[in-house]
Amino acid sequence: MTDKMTAGGISMSCAIVTLKKGEGRTVKSGGMWIFDNEIASIMGSFEDGDIVIVHDFDGYPMGKGYINRKSKIRIRLLTRDAGQEIDKTFWKMRLQNAWEYRKKTVDTGSCRIVFGEADFLPGLVIDKFSDVLVVQSLALGIDRFKEEIVALLKEILKEDGITIRGVYERSDAKVRKKEGLECRKGFIGEEFDTDVIIEENGVKYYVDVKEGQKTGFFLDQKYNRNAIRKLCKGAKVLDCFTHTGSFALNAGQAGAASVLGLDASELGVEQARRNAELNQLSDVVKFECADVFEKLPELEEKGEKFDVIILDPPAFTKSRNSVKNAVKGYREINLRAMKLLKDGGFLATCSCSHFMTYELFTKTIGQAAANVHKRLRQVEFRTQAPDHPILWAANESYYLKFYIFQVVDEK
Repeated sequence: MTDKMTAGGISMSCAIVTLKKGEGRTVKSGGMWIFDNEIASIMGSFEDGDIVIVHDFDGYPMGKGYINRKSKIRIRLLTRDAGQEIDKTFWKMRLQNAWEYRKKTVDTGSCRIVFGEADFLPGLVIDKFSDVLVVQSLALGIDRFKEEIVALLKEILKEDGITIRGVYERSDAKVRKKEGLECRKGFIGEEFDTDVIIEENGVKYYVDVKEGQKTGFFLDQKYNRNAIRKLCKGAKVLDCFTHTGSFALNAGQAGAASVLGLDASELGVEQARRNAELNQLSDVVKFECADVFEKLPELEEKGEKFDVIILDPPAFTKSRNSVKNAVKGYREINLRAMKLLKDGGFLATCSCSHFMTYELFTKTIGQAAANVHKRLRQVEFRTQAPDHPILWAANESYYLKFYIFQVVDEK
C-alpha cells in the first residue's frame, strides 16, 4: 500500500489508479477526464479530492489528477507527467502560462484568465473584471487549492502592475452537487464594493459580481459584439435575450437609428437601462421586459420590420436528453426573426450550449430559413473569444456558435 503525504497542509495521495484495457480514449486523444467506468483498480489509500497517479492497463504512467468517487468524472488530470510535484511551483507555472496567453490574444482589461480544462486547471474558472477577480470552483480537487491559487495569481498580476482590489467567489453553480459540494458565494479576503465598472469595445458596463448571472458578465461574446457594429449604422435593431444590454449598447454606440432590447428578467432589464445611461445612449437604446417567444409574433402582427436582429439566448439545453426540445426553440426564434427582417437585413444568431453541436445548430437554422422561404448569405461564423480557448479533445470547452447572415427573400 502506498502512503499519503501532505503539501501546504493539504493531503496528497500516492494512490495508483489503473485503467481498464481499451479505456482512457478521451485522455489519450488529449482530453482531461477519466470516467468512473474506465477504471480497473485503485491501489493505495486516498480520500475524495486527493491527487492520484494514473496508469494505463499495462502500467504505463499517464499523469496525475484529482479523484472524486462522488462524480461520474472520476479523475480530472492536472498533468501528463506522473513525476510532476503538484505544489506552489506547479500552480504558478499554470497560472503564468494562462496569463501570458491572454496578454497575447485578448484585451486584458476584463477577461477570463482561467478557463478550466482548456488551461489545464480542470474545474476552475477565474474572471478578471477591471481590478476585481471572480472565482468559480466546480470540482472538489481544485476547491482545496483555490485560495492558494488566487494568492499566486494576484502576485503574477502585481508583477505586471495590476493591483487586484478584491476577490469574490461565485461557486454557486448547480453542477457542484455532482461533485458532492455545496454551493458557495462570498468574499475571498477583504470585502469590497461588488458593483464594478468595466469597459469593453469602448462600451462601459456595471457588472454585479455578487448577484449577476454566472460570474457577473458574459465575456465570451466580446469580439462577437464588436462584429455586429459595422452592420448597425443607421439601422433599426432588435436585440433578443439582451441580458444586461451588451449587444444593444454596441449597436447603439455604432450609430444605430434605434435599438430595442428584450429580456424576460426584470433585473436584467433594469441593469441594461442603467448601462444605457452610463453610455449616454438612453435616447437611442430602449429595453423592455418581455418573453421573446411571445414578443416576436406580436411584433410581426404589428407589421414591424428591422434591419438587424440579434439572437443571444441562454442555453436551451444543458443535457443530451433535452436536445430535441432545444432544437424546436432555436428553430422557432430564428424563424420568427427572419420573418421580422427587411429583405437584405442581417441576423446575428448564436447558441451557447455545448450539446447543440455546430452541425445541429447549422441544420436547425437552415430548416428555419426553408420554412419561411428565406435565403441565407453567410457573412461570418465565429466562436467564443480567445480567452475561452477551445482545447481540442476536450469537447466541453467548445460551446459557443455564432453566425451572422444576410437574410434575403426568395425571388
